[in-house]
Amino acid sequence: MKKTILITMTGLSMMFAGCGGGQKAPEKQAEADTVPADFKYEVDAFADLEILRYYVPGFNNLTLEQKELVYYLSMAAVEGRDILFDQNNRFNLAIRRTLEAIYGNYKGDKSSADYKEFEVYLKRVWFSNGIHHHYGEEKFLPGFSKEFFAEQVKNLSAELVPVKEGQSVDDFIKMLTPVMFDAKVMAKKVNQSGGDLILTSANNYYGEGVTQKEVQDFYGAMKDTTDLTPISYGLNSRLEKEDGKLIEKVWKVGGLYSPAIEKIVFWLEKAQAVAENDAQKNVISKLISYYKSGDLKTFDQYAVAWVEDLNSQVDFVNGFTEVYGDALGIKASWESIVNFKNVEATKRTEIISSNAQWFEDHSPVDKSFKKEKVKGVSAKVITVAQLGGDCYPATPIGINLPNADWIRKDHGSKSVTIENIMEAYDAAGAHTGFGEEFMWSDAEVNIIKEYGFITDVLHTDLHECLGHGSGKLLPEVDPNALGEFSSTIEEARADLFGLYFLADAKLVELGIIPNADAYKAEYYKFMMNGLMTQLVRIEPGKDIEEAHMRNRQLIAKWVYEKGKADNVVEYKVRDGKTYVVVNDYTKLRTLFGDLLAEIQRIKSEGDFNGAKAIVANYAVKVDQKLHKEVLERYKTLNMKPYKGFVNPVFQLVQDKDGKITDVKISYTEGYAEQMMRYSKEFSTLPTYND
Repeated sequence: MKKTILITMTGLSMMFAGCGGGQKAPEKQAEADTVPADFKYEVDAFADLEILRYYVPGFNNLTLEQKELVYYLSMAAVEGRDILFDQNNRFNLAIRRTLEAIYGNYKGDKSSADYKEFEVYLKRVWFSNGIHHHYGEEKFLPGFSKEFFAEQVKNLSAELVPVKEGQSVDDFIKMLTPVMFDAKVMAKKVNQSGGDLILTSANNYYGEGVTQKEVQDFYGAMKDTTDLTPISYGLNSRLEKEDGKLIEKVWKVGGLYSPAIEKIVFWLEKAQAVAENDAQKNVISKLISYYKSGDLKTFDQYAVAWVEDLNSQVDFVNGFTEVYGDALGIKASWESIVNFKNVEATKRTEIISSNAQWFEDHSPVDKSFKKEKVKGVSAKVITVAQLGGDCYPATPIGINLPNADWIRKDHGSKSVTIENIMEAYDAAGAHTGFGEEFMWSDAEVNIIKEYGFITDVLHTDLHECLGHGSGKLLPEVDPNALGEFSSTIEEARADLFGLYFLADAKLVELGIIPNADAYKAEYYKFMMNGLMTQLVRIEPGKDIEEAHMRNRQLIAKWVYEKGKADNVVEYKVRDGKTYVVVNDYTKLRTLFGDLLAEIQRIKSEGDFNGAKAIVANYAVKVDQKLHKEVLERYKTLNMKPYKGFVNPVFQLVQDKDGKITDVKISYTEGYAEQMMRYSKEFSTLPTYND
């Protein structure tokens, strides 16, 4: 999934495709579906995280069968939760289940420092789907002592301790203690900073001892450069060594993760029975077949069917989709989103997608890298009803699928903007004081208040609807030619496409942006974020490793450096504080276009060395003095840099004969309450999935 994710550092909701805030979007649901005045967005806050809830406007206006469909797909969306925990690290399930057992059976002093730190650690493990930060990738350490942990494990009933077969409780504690408490053991979930990227990544996509060269040689030998419809080699398997030989353990029914996948299939079969139309039924059928066979050709058939289903109101993503969690961009994490179309707001994205060929033709990239005929670009604004796997609790605000370049070229893609999530971020982040602290003047603050939200949404639309679907690879270029740099380059490409066209008079002509100056709100926020404020997410002394953060700094630093001679963008200091100032928005747009042309060339030609160089030169290193200043200023604000969500709860209503008469939705479940319920009701995998 090509994702756009919000990074709420402000009430001005900063996201991966840009940032935004202020006014609400002009398109809204019917008045009866607006968020109730007593709706509470904020749920919990701890460490660097805030938990929110999102409202689902329009759900009660769906037909009974559509509500049933949402219910069944939502159940399938949470059945894969254990898969993601295990994918992120092979000890995650053992750690989570042990912590939950302690949490549910603790008899000691809950006001003690150790217990309070224990609660924070457990909540962080839930949020990150494991022991590594969901965004920064580094392992976070408990604030409680090893002795406290050992004592609490020993206090548990024997059946509650998830020991391996034949393992004593003492040996179990010895096994987990360094994994949890030693910063050097399994230090990064995904390592992008050099060395052997596979051996030094703590995720569970590869067996112990498998090296980066072995992975690249294994999948390189499979590829046929003459195949115009290549499968996504290795997407749905763990690569391991048995007796010195590399083998794939496929994630499927009867294979690895079978108990969870069987449950997913169960709910998908129920969803198929209430599908809105034959096209949607076919999509679900092909997904079920793929889960049962593990065949990646079947996965491509499912992806094509999904792209071509344009008439269903309810839609979903469910499966092994995103490759950001693998340093080499091969293996996919499990995720799910259930949604339905926001009909009114979709009018905006339909205008954009219907003009896709115009945008492609007028892109500033070389003609040889443009699509002669843009196919099947469909776009809509959606209302999310359920989040799962790698989309929960932290979630994207935009999606563009499928990822296979040949499917996008031959069949098109689907793009969505998730507006009810963006609105939740915006509402929860209001009145933080961020703008006054980091923006240069009232002029920037005011333009963002007036146009921030709509330009935010439009940048997401352009990023997802057109950016990811634009351009083409030259013949015989391997889709994974950029290797570990592919995610950063792809996100930069889509961001730049959106930024370049956000300032185009075409948007005013199409009537989807208020005026010719509104784009400046997004330009300013993007530069401020890329050059400064996103650094609140980085630990002192660390480099930038996450692909989306690298993308933003790459763009901002490149245009800053290239525009120095004309003073397009500069740093200014006032009262000892540093600010980003944009002096020439027109030239800034030209620079965005120049960089887009170069990034597209790198992708189209499969220029690995070009990708490596531009990422190394602009995307990774942090100005430590500026970083320290940003962190100190951020501490003065009442904010958390990361946000995520609890899901609403759906409940079937049945009559005395068992016939379903309605599906009710509620918004009262708390964070810990939801996480403990999910672990009780949707925990089907064994603790150790070897």
